[in-house]
Formats: sequence, C-alpha cells, structure tokens
Amino acid sequence: MIEVVQQVEAFAIENDAPKIDTLVLQIGELSSVVPEYLKKIYPMAIEHTLLEATKLEIEIIPGNGKCKVCKQVFNLLKTNGICPQCAGTDIELLSGKEFFIKEIICFDADDKDT
Repeated sequence: MIEVVQQVEAFAIENDAPKIDTLVLQIGELSSVVPEYLKKIYPMAIEHTLLEATKLEIEIIPGNGKCKVCKQVFNLLKTNGICPQCAGTDIELLSGKEFFIKEIICFDADDKDT
C-alpha cells in the first residue's frame, strides 16, 4: 500500500493535481491482495502524505475463466474452477489477478471546501 501511495503522490506532484479526494483501486478476486486488509492499513499508509484525509474505494474484478473445451466463460470461484457446462478443468484465466490504480479523484476546482 505504501508503494501505491507513493505512486499516487508522484503522479499528483508531476501533474500539479489539486487536492485528492478519493483513490479508486481495482483488485481481482483471485489476486493475493486482500481488500479488507488494504482498507484497514490505508489510514496508516496515507498519514503525513498528500493523500492524508482521502477516501479509498475498492472495486473487485471477478475471477473469470474460459473453458478450453466448450468455450464457456464462468466465475472460477463460484464453480471451484470446474466448467459448469461440460465439467472440464482445462481453463484459460481471463480476469481476476489484477491490481490497478483505476482512478484518482480530485476535488473540483470550484469546490468551496478546497
């Protein structure tokens, strides 16, 4: 999380961004990142940074796969990695391992609270 905060700070400085309101992350449900853990450590990670007092939003990207036999697309967690159509297990991972900074939302320049 510290590295993410540093990247966002560098971006804000480099782009002369106004005050940041919200950081939006996308996390795949098959990634090794635990969203609840990030939410708990976020206040400590942003302390004494440009992101202090910002909000954190996390969007979960479904862990989807495609059966190589019947081409069915399905959620791997809901089916334990087994194709619900043909019961195949030869699966191509389509999504779910991601960890991205999706968006940095700044206060509106006309906002009276800035």
